[in-house]
Amino acid sequence: MRVDVVTLFPELFDTFQKTSLVGRAVETGTMRVRFRSPRDFGIGKHKSVDDTPYGGGSGMVMRVDVLVACMEACDDEAPKARRALLTPQGRPFDQSKAIALAAEPAIMLVCGRYEGFDERVRKYVDEEISLGDFVMTGGEVAAMAVIEAVARLLPGVLGNESSTHEESHSPGNAGLLEYPQYTRPAEFRGDGVPEELVSGNHARIAAWRAERAQARTRARRPDLLEKKRS
Repeated sequence: MRVDVVTLFPELFDTFQKTSLVGRAVETGTMRVRFRSPRDFGIGKHKSVDDTPYGGGSGMVMRVDVLVACMEACDDEAPKARRALLTPQGRPFDQSKAIALAAEPAIMLVCGRYEGFDERVRKYVDEEISLGDFVMTGGEVAAMAVIEAVARLLPGVLGNESSTHEESHSPGNAGLLEYPQYTRPAEFRGDGVPEELVSGNHARIAAWRAERAQARTRARRPDLLEKKRS
């Protein structure tokens, strides 16, 4: 798949796109990441990408003409990307959205800076995505989170693709938190491994994991259980 990133700071992604699973996805050609800077479409001698807000107020607002020109320049290659504005006003990013984006042939992630976007920018994107109810200086960290969540879902990126089936928030785990995991040593400072996991009884192991996933979700994220009921 192709990922277009609209950002004033493409250099922030230099190490990120060469590392771990994202690096593997890029190296194998499973994912291709391109960067476009709004500065290339800036206004005047100083290539301005922002201006003071109408009506007054603090901070600077990113210009609609500059951002739209940058986004449309990314349409130089088919297929046209699904455009996502990264903003704290967007829909919270979750695993179901990662799965949906991984099915797209091309996506565009638009990173803001300064005080925010001119409101008219929203007319030129397909959706708005947020990492949560907090504010950062720019959208680049959010873009990295989306890229990594999507990359690991692409065929061939993970060594064992079944590992995404029962993890937290996945459909294979009914959207619950993942059950506890253990490995060697069998005992550490008096803390052992649940006997169900070393019993060799697959039905017993599966039942224990299902019960633990329910219990962990109930204790840590009861909102997920409420979402399943609604």
